[in-house]
Amino acid sequence: MKRSRPPSRTRPSARTGSRPRSRSRSRSLNVRALVALAVMAASVAIALTMPVRLGLDLRGGTQIVLETKSTDTTKADREATDRTVEVLRGRIDALGVAEPTIVRSGENRVVVELPGVQDPKQAADVLGRTAQLTVHSVLGPAENAGDAAEGKTEAAKDGERVLPDESGQSLRLKDATLTGQDVKGADARFDQQGGAGWHVTVDFKDSGSDRWAQVTGEAACHPAGDPQRRVAIVLDNKIISSPQVDPSVACGAGITGGSTQITGSFDDAEARELALLVKGGALPVPVETIEQRTIGATLGDEAINAGAWAAVIGTALTALFIIVVYRLMGALATVALLCYGLISYAALAAVGATLTLPGLAGFVLAIGMAVDANVLVFERAREEQAARTRPSTRSALTAGFRSAFSAIADSNITTLIAAALLFFLASGPVKGFGVTLGIGVLASMVSALVITRVLAEFAASRPAVFRRPRITGISSTGPVRDALLRRNPFLMRRPRRWLAASLVVLVVAGSGILVRGLNFGIEFTGGRLIEYSTTTQVDPERARDALADAGFPRAVVQSSGDGDLTVRTEELTDAEAATVTKAVAELGGETEKVRDELIGPSLGEELRRDALIALGLALAAQLAYLAARFRLLFGTAAVGALAHDVVILVGVFAWLGKPIDGVFLAALLTVIGYSVNDSVVLFDRVRELLGKERKTPFDRLTNDAILQTLPRTVNTGMGAVLILASLAVLADDSLTDFALALLIGVVVGTYSSVFTASPLAVELHGRDAGTRPAGRGGGKGRGTARPGKPDRQTPASRTERQEVP
Repeated sequence: MKRSRPPSRTRPSARTGSRPRSRSRSRSLNVRALVALAVMAASVAIALTMPVRLGLDLRGGTQIVLETKSTDTTKADREATDRTVEVLRGRIDALGVAEPTIVRSGENRVVVELPGVQDPKQAADVLGRTAQLTVHSVLGPAENAGDAAEGKTEAAKDGERVLPDESGQSLRLKDATLTGQDVKGADARFDQQGGAGWHVTVDFKDSGSDRWAQVTGEAACHPAGDPQRRVAIVLDNKIISSPQVDPSVACGAGITGGSTQITGSFDDAEARELALLVKGGALPVPVETIEQRTIGATLGDEAINAGAWAAVIGTALTALFIIVVYRLMGALATVALLCYGLISYAALAAVGATLTLPGLAGFVLAIGMAVDANVLVFERAREEQAARTRPSTRSALTAGFRSAFSAIADSNITTLIAAALLFFLASGPVKGFGVTLGIGVLASMVSALVITRVLAEFAASRPAVFRRPRITGISSTGPVRDALLRRNPFLMRRPRRWLAASLVVLVVAGSGILVRGLNFGIEFTGGRLIEYSTTTQVDPERARDALADAGFPRAVVQSSGDGDLTVRTEELTDAEAATVTKAVAELGGETEKVRDELIGPSLGEELRRDALIALGLALAAQLAYLAARFRLLFGTAAVGALAHDVVILVGVFAWLGKPIDGVFLAALLTVIGYSVNDSVVLFDRVRELLGKERKTPFDRLTNDAILQTLPRTVNTGMGAVLILASLAVLADDSLTDFALALLIGVVVGTYSSVFTASPLAVELHGRDAGTRPAGRGGGKGRGTARPGKPDRQTPASRTERQEVP
């Protein structure tokens, strides 16, 4: 009888052990692919159905001229008109109109230019309302209904007035107990449960809360149904709501909590309009709309086309550079970057953003900067391959994504903090920049961590790619890393020398601010607005060229109304104004001045103050985040390098005599985000090495982190520089200063992250430890052997064996 063999036991093998991991990887890849497809499908649908609004410089818009009127108590002088400008700016922001231009013209006029407004008449009505909110106790019905129709005040009775309520009944009102100055906020809400429909919730400040309790407590002392149990809420001399105090409210106690509801037969648009008027506050003086017209773009077709071509060429050069450096992975990253562009465009359309030419340039630059996350991943994958710890390209890519995630997350989170604070605290174009910046950061993370990963892992798993790993572009370390491995320089041997060099550059550049001063543009200083009527219609493009030849290259020229021409410049002498008129007359024949007025700044004092507060808080929040995620030492060094970059950029523009205007402001904010990103990536590597090699001196660790991240710094910087160089060389003069500012910022930011932030961190660490950083003989252990010996310092790529779990 044949003996039955016992069941065979399968010995665990590498192949069978890898099957669960393979299935898990496949599931993860499928999930990411589905997410990527869903995001791209939604982006395509939005891009095809919701066009992005173009700004005043690209398309033009609607111009509304308002005139302030004096009252018995307030004169409509320059100060009152300036306060009116700030209130109007808040209303326009609440209306959802981005990138407007609002300037004082003369003593008592305000010129408002709105891009892409669907209903100019409705916008003019909202802007023109005084929005004076008051709350009154009701004394009873009025005896003379005629007085109510005219809104007359009975002066003999201590400020009493008679107004009709919502139903037309005349009510005698006591003098105002609360005004709009007591209002903290207002929101339009829809009551689904109670069936009240749309209403406006008004929140009062602390002092207003007490007065609200007082006025409702007095009304509660009267029986239900008595008119004196009502409280009248008046807006611009009209009762918009006069509710009865609820029977549950006790006499003298009143309604506490500091909030109330304005109810009525509102639809959603009316409720939102009322909320923004109440929240925005009253105009200090009444205004009257005296003119409304359509205006043309501030930039000509040639300038727009030149900027578009520069953007296309710059993007193509960046894509070519990435493909040359990273081959197949670079080509896939280029596809992901195109997807990033589509996602960002769709997001801007979805939130109703207004796109200007500097915004377009910044959008294209963001594509170049979005290369950063891809470069981080690919360089980490190269290190894995060079260390021979990963058996395949796909496993090296997986490790690269995992290792680079913390640096990508930290750098993007710091930028998102700044974007959020700019959005919530600033106003005008600075607030719009916060929206664009936040969208760009989120889209870049989706592009790099989802789309690029799906494409790269799918390609790396193909048999043809597995057999030919060199085509992936990550099988070799690259020329920059090879050069660093050969030379192995100790850059942080004498950190104070680098700090001294940075200080010299800082002083030289910063002295330009004191010696030459800042050449503030018309947005900050105001200027002169001249409108011409010509016998022959003048093409704005030809007028711009003529004025540039006459010595006014920064003049803003627009078509206005029916064939008129508007020229906006800095302050002019009478002789300079005559030169402008002569240049226009040579093109249009007989020329008549329709308007010639001094205008105030479009970036007013309050807007500048809010922007500076938001920027200061953003830097403080970034410092706090970096201190929590890393150390206070690293956060201080990063913010110190950032301040170094800002002063140098502003100082260089001061020496060159370039204008400090709205375009420069956008460039400066972009440079701030770029500089912080560079420092965060470097300090993320320092933190990683600190966790692995605690006995290595800090200056040597910092030096190793610099050498390991320098390939990423060079490749990311090249991607941005190629785009900016294209804009600076090929674009119109309107973008040259923008591109120049960003070029300076990218170069200085790259330098400062290595040679300012790092030495500063080494010095601060030495002081904290109570010892000076290691000098010529410092750094015992890994890094003390001389180059060329078999036991020389471990190369940057080899240290990575310890980093990836």
